[in-house]
Amino acid sequence: MQHPAAPAVSIGKILGTQAMDQIASNMNELHGYYFEDLEVGMTDIFGKTLGEADITMFAGISGDINPVHLNHEFASETMFEGRIAHGMLTASFISTVIGTKLPGPGCIYVNQALRFKAPVKAGETVIARVTVMKMVPEKHFVELQTQCLVGDRVVIDGEATVMVPTRP
Repeated sequence: MQHPAAPAVSIGKILGTQAMDQIASNMNELHGYYFEDLEVGMTDIFGKTLGEADITMFAGISGDINPVHLNHEFASETMFEGRIAHGMLTASFISTVIGTKLPGPGCIYVNQALRFKAPVKAGETVIARVTVMKMVPEKHFVELQTQCLVGDRVVIDGEATVMVPTRP
C-alpha cells in the first residue's frame, strides 16, 4: 500500500522567521575563522595528558595493535624501553586545533606532512600548536606550521595546508 506524498512544507514555515534567524545565528557561532579573518602569525594550541585508556582506545579504533603500544614486556625490549603512544594519536591533536580552534569549524584539510621526532609515553602532556605561516588568497588555502611538544621537546614537527571558507 502506498502512502500519499506529504505536501512540501519549508522548514521556515514550520519554525517561523524568528526561529530560523536563531538557527542561522547559532550556525555562525559554530563557525571558525573565515579566510578574511586570518593573519600570518596567528597561533593556537590544544593540550592533553595521555592516559593508558587513550592509547588502548586508539588501538581499538585504529586497529593498530602493534605490541610496542600495548605490551609492556615486548616494548621493554625495544629502543624505547617501554610502551609508547601511537604517533598518529599524538598527531591527531594537531587536527583538534585545526578543526576546532584555528582556523576551526568549516575548514577542510588538504595536506599534512609529519616528522616524528621523539616518542610519547602515557602520563605525558602533549601540547599541539598550529601557526599560520602563509595565506594563498586565490585558492583560499592557508599554510600552517604544526607541532606537538612534550615540555620543551618537539615530538612531532610538520606543515599542513587547509582550505578556509570566505565570509558569506
